[in-house]
Amino acid sequence: MTQSFPEGPRAPRDRILIVLHQERSSPGRIGLGLMARGFRLDIRRPALGDPLPASLDGYAGAVIFGGPMSANDPDDFIRREIDWIAVPLKEKVPFLGVCLGAQMLARQLGATVAPHAHGCGEIGYYPLRPTAAGERMFHWPRQVYHWHSEGFALPTGAELLAEGEMFPNQAMKVGPCAYGIQFHPELTFAMMNRWAHSASQRVLPPGAQPGATHVANRFVYDGPVRAWLDAFLDHWSGREKPAGAVTDRSVPAQSAI
Repeated sequence: MTQSFPEGPRAPRDRILIVLHQERSSPGRIGLGLMARGFRLDIRRPALGDPLPASLDGYAGAVIFGGPMSANDPDDFIRREIDWIAVPLKEKVPFLGVCLGAQMLARQLGATVAPHAHGCGEIGYYPLRPTAAGERMFHWPRQVYHWHSEGFALPTGAELLAEGEMFPNQAMKVGPCAYGIQFHPELTFAMMNRWAHSASQRVLPPGAQPGATHVANRFVYDGPVRAWLDAFLDHWSGREKPAGAVTDRSVPAQSAI
């Protein structure tokens, strides 16, 4: 399928801009959840040369996902993405940053992104504690899936929604409709297996969990994560998911939908 980038002031607000960072990356359950709510996904990969729109007129939201790179890397596309986040913030279009995307949001707002002081990484399932502000908004899962070795400082004016042990800042809200989360609720079961296999083939940082533990813990912890994601997407997008919609299978990674 040929990828297209429709823009223009007369376009209906039925599209979500999806920013991915590798050729075969997927928006996973977040993409499936948004499609189940009637949105079309405009998938772009700035790392591979795709442009980002000058305005989000015609879009209902934008999501920047994770990747193996750092928000501190000197690559041009990293700087462009960080600068571009000013667009949804200025236009007050719903924005979500996932892992690297959350760190880019922090950088856009002047906060730092840095490794753990002792070189530790969160790779696997780890506890999540909602703040009082977070509890007022959602019912949060108690364990969530991670894959990162850097964390973000809380930007001035941001509201902390959830905390962790190894990396304190796990979820934040900025302004009326921008969110950053350090964890990965988007993983389908197929994605989890690929990531767990990758973990089993690598030398992991201190604090990381072996790949086999990832899959075993998914059967224990994923139900509340899935329920949280559904509630979050209802809130963030302003549309509820129809009953019975499937949101845990593969979603196309190669083309706009």
